[in-house]
Amino acid sequence: MTKPVIGFIGLGLMGSNMVENLQKKGFEPIVMDLNKEAVAAVVARGATEAASARELAAASDIVMLCLTTSKVVESLVYADDGILAGIKEGAVLIDFGTSIPASTRKIGADLASKGAGMIDAPLGRTPAHAKDGLLNIMAAGEKATFDKVKPVLDMQGENVFYLGALGAGHTTKLINNFMGMTTVAAMSQAFAVADLAGVDRQQLWEIMSTGPSNSPFMQFCKNYAVDGVSDLGFSINNANKDLGYFLEMVKDLGTESQIAEGTSSNLQAAVDAGMGNGNVPEILDYFLKLEK
Repeated sequence: MTKPVIGFIGLGLMGSNMVENLQKKGFEPIVMDLNKEAVAAVVARGATEAASARELAAASDIVMLCLTTSKVVESLVYADDGILAGIKEGAVLIDFGTSIPASTRKIGADLASKGAGMIDAPLGRTPAHAKDGLLNIMAAGEKATFDKVKPVLDMQGENVFYLGALGAGHTTKLINNFMGMTTVAAMSQAFAVADLAGVDRQQLWEIMSTGPSNSPFMQFCKNYAVDGVSDLGFSINNANKDLGYFLEMVKDLGTESQIAEGTSSNLQAAVDAGMGNGNVPEILDYFLKLEK
């Protein structure tokens, strides 16, 4: 693929920065988003707005999605004026979001019936990394399809991993987020219990950070629990969604995860308490108020 025409749907903080990075590298993408201010910002830099997902897909060699849920992805793919209705033979759909692997595989099969390919490529790192093309990208799908779009993925990611069959990227991302969000929840509760027990949070940090529990996640938790700075950049709402997807995936695999159930329960409780828009380390405030 020489210089492909890129269609991009989903101009949230991550998606808009990914589009800006592509524009800095000479692309003039076709875009869609419900947020018209976000659309206007990228259009001012040379992008074109599509009227529908079908129109965007029909004009694109690569369709990129950076969306919130599998339900939203499916609605854009299967709508009468959706991606599946417009996608060209030989085109590739890349889902950068965090989706349910079973849903990803179904979409991939339906795209294949029209001669189009699919790559699931969930992301690691932050929107700041996206703007500079320094994301971690966990890509999966047919190897020939991956090879076809890898030059563009390399423009967006510092580390591009190929993980095998379609759905492996989303599977890996859900496992990663289960581990990460469980770690943050546990560390946040550790700070809360210390506070309730009269142990100084700063001292707890100094002790724990000298041992094997130290990690970037601990630093994020310390930044909020000790310094009052909320800088993880990943919301309780998103963590709650991802843990739900992880549990659904585990169920599909015929097993269970009581650890994930505990994390999910705490995240859901924080969402129910109106804290969903806060960054995950802010779950500390939920734990501080938690009563038996």
